[in-house]
Parts: sequence; C-alpha cells; structure tokens
Amino acid sequence: MVLDIVVMAAGKGTRMRSARPKVLHRLAGESLLQHVLRTARALAPSRIVAVTGHGAEAVEAACAAPDLAFARQSPQLGTGHAVQQAAPLLDDAGVTLILNGDVPLIEVATLEALIDACGGSRLALLGVKLADPSGYGRIVRDGDRVRAIVEHKDATPAQRAIDEVYTGVMAAPTAALKRWLGQLTNDNAAGEYYLTDVVSLAVRDGVEVVASDAPTEVEVLGVNSPLQLAELERRHQARQAERLMDAGVRLADPARLDVRGELVCGSDVEIDVGCVFEGRVEIGDDVTIGPYCVIRNASIASGARLRAYTHIDGEALGVEVGAGAMVGPFARLRAGAQLGADVHIGNFVEVKNSTLARGAKANHLAYLGDATVGERVNFGAGSITANYDGVNKHRTTIGDDAHVGSNCVLVAPVTIGAGATIGGGSTIGKDAPPGQLTVARARQTTLAGWRRPTKSR
Repeated sequence: MVLDIVVMAAGKGTRMRSARPKVLHRLAGESLLQHVLRTARALAPSRIVAVTGHGAEAVEAACAAPDLAFARQSPQLGTGHAVQQAAPLLDDAGVTLILNGDVPLIEVATLEALIDACGGSRLALLGVKLADPSGYGRIVRDGDRVRAIVEHKDATPAQRAIDEVYTGVMAAPTAALKRWLGQLTNDNAAGEYYLTDVVSLAVRDGVEVVASDAPTEVEVLGVNSPLQLAELERRHQARQAERLMDAGVRLADPARLDVRGELVCGSDVEIDVGCVFEGRVEIGDDVTIGPYCVIRNASIASGARLRAYTHIDGEALGVEVGAGAMVGPFARLRAGAQLGADVHIGNFVEVKNSTLARGAKANHLAYLGDATVGERVNFGAGSITANYDGVNKHRTTIGDDAHVGSNCVLVAPVTIGAGATIGGGSTIGKDAPPGQLTVARARQTTLAGWRRPTKSR
C-alpha cells in the first residue's frame, strides 16, 4: 500500500510570543517538527509533504532533506486549506496520513494502528479523552458510529460536554480525501476551511468513519505557548526517566534529568541530579555520573567515574572515556578526546582531539590539545600543549612513563621521549630525549640591595 504523509507546519503560533515559527521551538533538544518527521520516517512512507506558511523559508531550511517535499500555504485559511496545498503531491492509489508539526511525541505504534484501521477504505480518526477538552474539536458519535467533528467554537453546549476530542491526526484513502477537500466550504464561525468537515462528507458518501483513542494523552498534546512547551518537556522527561529506571538505572531524582537525544545505559548505572545528555550517549556497566554533568555524543566505558560538573562535548567526532577512568570535577572533554582505561582527568583540565593511554594522569589545571599521550604519563598542574601557531594545528607526542612538571609549555610539533622528565616551568620547543631530564628555563637570580618601589607622596 502506498503511504503518503502530510505534516501541517504552517501556523504562526501567536501565543508563543516569538519571531521563531512555532514548529521550530525545541523540545528535548530538537525542534517540534523534527520530532514529528523522525516518527513519520519510521513508517517508511512513499512521500512526506510538509505544509509551510508562516516563516516558510526558515522552516524549510531547518528541515530540508531529500525525502521531504514542501507545499506553501499562503494565506493561511484553515487546516482544510492547508491540506489542499499538498493534495497535488499525493498518490491517488494510496492512503494519506495527516500529522501536526506541533504534536511531537506521538508514537509509531499508535500511527501504525491508525493506518491499519483505515485499511485503504475507511476514514480513521485519532482521538483522546481529556478531563478538560476546551478548545478541541469534539468527536460526535451515533452509538459507535462517528458522525462528525465539531470545532469548539461551533459546538453547542451539549457537544462541548463531550470529552472525546479529535487530535488532528487522521488516515484516509487519498482519492476520497482529495474529493472531500474540493468540497470544503468556510461557512463557520472562523471563516476557515476546516479539515474536520471531511468527516461529515465521508458520512454523506457512505464511507465508514472510525475513531480510536490514543493510548496516552501525552502522545497527542500540542504546543501553543511557552507554558505548554515547558509542561510537555517535563512530561517527556518523566517518560524518559521512567524508561531508564525500568531498565535498572538509578536516578538520584527523576525530576532532575534531561535527555535531549538518545541515552543507552548498561547495568548498575547511577546518575546524580541535574545531568543533561545530548546527541547519542552510551554508558557502560557500573558507571557513576556525578551531579550537574553535561554529556553530548560520548561513550563512557564500564566502571568509569564522572565527578560533578564534568562537561563532555563530542560534537561530530565523539568522545571516548575508557574503563575505570576518573574525570572531574569541573573537567572538560572536547571532540576527539579518547581516554584509555584508568586515565585520570582532574579539576579544570581540558582535553581536545587527544589520546591518553592507560593510566595517564592530568589532575589539575592543564590543557591537552592535539596530543598523543602514552601509558602512565603524569602531566603536571598548569601545563599545556601549545598546539596552534596562529594558522595551523600541530601535534604533541608524549611517550610512556614520561613526567611533565608543573607550569610547562610544550610547543608543538614536539615529541617527549618515553620515561623523560620535563622540569617544572619549562618551555619545550625541541624534542626531549627518552629517559632524561630536560629543563628549559632562565637561571634564577637574586639581586642584592634591590628595593621595592614606593608611591611618591
């Protein structure tokens, strides 16, 4: 069966009080629209059409992809008018699924069930029962049969008492949907072309209309204001926390966790309060994450310990933390950092595009950029690799068992031999031989009779 998906993304979102199009506001690190498109792609459709309108250029630029077509709605004359713009791109032989770009958390299984209910011949509606249905279109039934959807502003008092509402999601045989779209009128309180009017047109044509309710309310909640966005964020994060705890992860406080991507955890993982995970993060068995860590695009091996306020940002290259490594507090690992087993990275140490072999240590106030560091190296407090000459980056290589004293500058490209010792306060611009002490600093001098200047009166 041919499946086309139409995603409604034309609305202005006036109540957001923002110049940014509503569907580009972010939930869990991604735009609302990207959430919907990811779910749509999981259904393997023949085509996805996003209907844009307000801020169309920004919306289209933000989500452009080879498998995504766009249809412009200008002016915005209602939901039915929006789908009319996409209709020429839809295959008459298939089924069309209509989604909303501001309803980000709908599940693939829910949509698969709706498509099955359509079966290529029925109009299938997704509903939900709400304690407060204000503002939503009501599903009007005659027994089990759906007769119409009535928008809130057009509903009678008796219809407003109905608690089953239409979520804006439907699946329909495409040829029939196109016919109904051509028959819509704007004879209503808003003067708009309502997509919901296709229900009464289907009933008139003798097409069976079916409705089923979403398994959970959170799947079908939309976003119309910053308050609703914040509430949905917390509900989404609560679901993420519950999923993690069901898998055995110990969260110090489930209410103080933010997963803004994909977090995969092994067994006996402990995560303290205030941690943020972005992109794809993999955590091995028996890992402890201290409070207020931010981790993006990283792999943390079994037995590692990340102490408070550690910041890891792997960007596109990723970061790897080896088994039994200890990082932090207040450490920063940047893209390309690869820590071997039992590596120690301490407070106010930054590592970028560098490999540290087993047992290497940089415990205080240091910078390792574009470096290859051998096993059991000790990199002293206040020492740095000077990797940038103003134009190009250069690499520093430090052999196994080398010791770099405090407040040293290693000016790349440079190699420190295995077992070498670099005296504290040295600036090293030439290779240091293995197994020997290398010192590069001015001779200490004391000036007898020198007096400190005093202020003139």
